[in-house]
Amino acid sequence: MKDTTAEIEALVRSRYQEMRPVERFLIGVQMFETSRAIVLASFPPGLSPEETRHRLCQRLYGDLADRVFGRRG
Repeated sequence: MKDTTAEIEALVRSRYQEMRPVERFLIGVQMFETSRAIVLASFPPGLSPEETRHRLCQRLYGDLADRVFGRRG
């Protein structure tokens, strides 16, 4: 599915190309932090810090969580 016109896509690409690498990097960091906050907000309250880390890793990185934290029931 594509909901962006070619003109807007070209404009966005041009704006990103004009940015310094550090600016593009910081945008990526902000996007990751926003997605992390959304995922954390979806968890039930009262999880231990370890369970929170495991669920976050599982949601963001899939099977990597099982390799890092061990497979859970």
